Order: sequence, then C-alpha cells, then structure tokens
Amino acid sequence: MEDDLYAENILDHYNNPRNFGIPKKFDLNQQEINPLCGDEINIYLTLDNKKIKDIKFSGSGCAISQASASIISEHIKGKEINEVKSYGKEDILNLLGISIGPVRLKCALLSLKAIQKSIQKSENESNIKN
Repeated sequence: MEDDLYAENILDHYNNPRNFGIPKKFDLNQQEINPLCGDEINIYLTLDNKKIKDIKFSGSGCAISQASASIISEHIKGKEINEVKSYGKEDILNLLGISIGPVRLKCALLSLKAIQKSIQKSENESNIKN
C-alpha cells in the first residue's frame, strides 16, 4: 500500500512537475544527459549568499528522471549549498521513496549530478579568480 502512494507521488511529479521551466535570470546552469536512455536535465540555480534561493529545471526523459528533478527542486530550495553538496544516492532514494534498480538509478540521480556539478564548477571558477 505504501509503495503505491510513493508510485503515485512519482507520477504526480512527472505529470505536474514543480519548478519546471527556464528562468530569465540564474546564477548557475548545468546540463546532464544519461547516454544510456537519453534522459536530459538542465538545472538553473539562483543563489543568495551560500543558499539556494531558487531552482528551475527543464529537460525530458522517463518518469523517474523528471520526477526526481521535481522532487529535489522542492527539497533544496532555501538549503545551504554545503548541505546540498553532501547529498548522495541514499538521500535521493529517500526522497523518491521507492526502490530503484541499478539501470534506473542513473535516471534518479541525474538531477543531483547536474546540481552538484554546477556548484562545483562555480566554486572552481571562484578559486581561479581569487
């Protein structure tokens, strides 16, 4: 019964994604593609000091990749960048609430990979400028 609720949540986020779209202004951007299945995610982050003020995403793909992007976008708004940098596979699986096989795991983690890469690139560029 509980698995059905989580599956419904995934479908809801897939059919009605939260924070979907391309913002006019953003601080960080990263595109990630899963070459195995063709899922694509573009992440747009707006920062305020060391916090994620806003997040939007665009892209296409399976229900898992798109729902994962929607769910994590809701979850990380207002979070400290350092906290989001420490997120891993288990955090995403907990947010999704369903068991995912190895083939679908890359789909589920695609948005997190894009978020963390965009933050890392920004930090690397800041270090070069200093």
